[in-house]
This record gives sequence, C-alpha cells and structure tokens, in this order.
Amino acid sequence: MSELASALAQTLLDLTRIHSPTGEEKLIADFIEARLTRTLGPASVSRHGRNVVARIRRGTGAPRIAFAGHTDTVRTAHDGPPRIEGDRLFGAGASDMKSGLAVMIELGERLVRETAPVDLTLVFYASEEGPFAENALGPLLVELPELHEQELAICLEPSDNKLQLGCMGSVHATVAFTGRTSHSARPWQGENAIVKAASFLTDVGARAPRDVDLDGHLYREVIVPTTANGGRGRNIVPDRFELNVNFRFAPGRTPEQAVDELRAFVADRAEVDAHDLSPAGRPYANHPLVRRLIAAGVQSVETKQAWTDVARFDQIGVPAVNFGPGTQAQAHQRNEYTELPQLAVGFEVLRRFLSQP
Repeated sequence: MSELASALAQTLLDLTRIHSPTGEEKLIADFIEARLTRTLGPASVSRHGRNVVARIRRGTGAPRIAFAGHTDTVRTAHDGPPRIEGDRLFGAGASDMKSGLAVMIELGERLVRETAPVDLTLVFYASEEGPFAENALGPLLVELPELHEQELAICLEPSDNKLQLGCMGSVHATVAFTGRTSHSARPWQGENAIVKAASFLTDVGARAPRDVDLDGHLYREVIVPTTANGGRGRNIVPDRFELNVNFRFAPGRTPEQAVDELRAFVADRAEVDAHDLSPAGRPYANHPLVRRLIAAGVQSVETKQAWTDVARFDQIGVPAVNFGPGTQAQAHQRNEYTELPQLAVGFEVLRRFLSQP
C-alpha cells in the first residue's frame, strides 16, 4: 500500500471511530477542527457550531472551489468496531460519507505544502441525514457570504468516483384517509379508512416512473409510500389511516409545484399534509469547471437519482455536482463499508482537477 493510500485509510479509520449520528456531531467536529488547525494553521480554520470551515488560498487566478461534506451518519447496525479487512474498511459512515471527508482532509493538508495557485474552501457540516430544515449547511450558507462567491461546489457524497449531475427534489407528505369506527364484527356500521386507501395504493403501484430528459440527462420521477400507520385495535374498524408518501421530482420545477401534482394525484381520496420539501439541483453538465472535472478522470458521468446538497448551492447561484470515493451501494447499510482503493483514485482525480491550468 502506498503512503497516500495508507494515510487515507488511517484518516478514514479515525473518522469512523468517532460516533457521529445526526445531532451528535460535536466530537467529530472537534477532531476535524483540531487536526486542520494543526496542519493548516489557526488562521485557516473557523468553527461554526458543529460545523468546520477550512480555507487554502495561495496565489491569484485560481478558480474558487468548495468541497462540501456532511459529518453525520444514519444509525446503522454493525457487528463489530470500525476496522480494516483486506481492501474494505467497515464502520458507520465509511461510505456515506466519511470516505469523502477523509479525502477532503488529506487533500487540504497536502495542497498546503505545494506551490501551485489554489483557492479551495473545505466545508464540513452537520445534520444532512435529517429533515431539510434541520440541515446545518443552510444556516452556514447564510452566515458565510463567501460561500456564495464560489465558482463550483463539489459534494463528496459516495458515488464510486463517478460524476453525478444535479439531484432529484424530494417532497414528503402525510396522506391521511378518514373513515368511521365500528365493531369489526359489524363493519357495515363503520367506514374502513384502510380499505379507502386501496384505490390510491393501486394507482401508485400502477404508476410507472416518469422519465424527464434535461439536455440529454435522464431523471426518473417516482411516488413511493414509505410508512403506514392506522387502526385503534384489532377488533375495531379504523377511522384513520396515514401513509408517508415520498415524491422524488426532477430538476426544472419547485417543491411547491411537485406538491400540487401530488395533491392532484391523490384527488379527493385523502388529506395531503406536505412537509420536508427539498428542492432539486440542476445538472450544470456544460459548465467549464465541470468539464474540467470530467477531464481529470472521473469514472463516468451520470445523473443523481437522489437528493444531495448540490441543490442548496444551486439555490444560491453556485453550480454544484456530486463526486466522491465512497462505495455508493453501501450507504445506510448494515455493516457499512467502503472499498479502500477508491479513496486514492478519488483523491488523484480531485488533485488533477485542482492543478489544471
């Protein structure tokens, strides 16, 4: 294993050993702040609550680039402590997205020792895995106007070193069916709210994904029930049945427009209470810096069939894309792991991108 590969693996192992589920990111922010302050100098690092921002600026003329990564993980189950087995590193967040954080840290520390012009901002932020309104990147973008001046933002979400353009928007809604209780032995005296949901569920099941083409880039819109809750007892006809419905919509329209479409789809069959509205992000495939990143050796180019914080940067007028070394299929999995060789590959792609004239 090369010196770079060993350093990346050790940094990732250090990060995965720090428990940081959503809302509990203080310790990992402490670690990142202390390490980068030691290696980059205190003038280059600032702390903002559970967030850390580091700046590496040298020379003039370099494009203003931001790398962004969230420090929180989902609460996954693991059969052992963080560890390396062969070419895999196991641990909560190993894929999503502490692999990206490790590359950000190592790249920043190595760039500071080089001489080429660079204007790079590293943004480590909390609470991405929770609701849109609680994501700490939003307030950070308000607090730091300099982030609005970036020419490109790269979110290092796990993507197997593929460049993923844009992102889907997301709406969560409670779809509530109402009826009238009765004894289950005499159901004709009531109105079964669960049964009333049948036609809606049938329509959802029959609804094929809708393909949206944006300049040759395909996004697939879907409506998916994800949780269900209802009933008062096993011998009572239920008078209320609630579904959480997630509508993933393509770039090109607002969350409010997506809510209007969902309401029309539900029609008068149920009440719709929309919440956790997340905007979509545009692809920016033809942006000069995106073309430069592609030329730096990304594995392939595809669209992002999920939501990421590229949408937040898009909202403030900063072009953004997804590119990260994490093993995408392992995100949020039991015994989550990432393939270690991908870290060095992603590192080198980003170093070439930053060093291109």
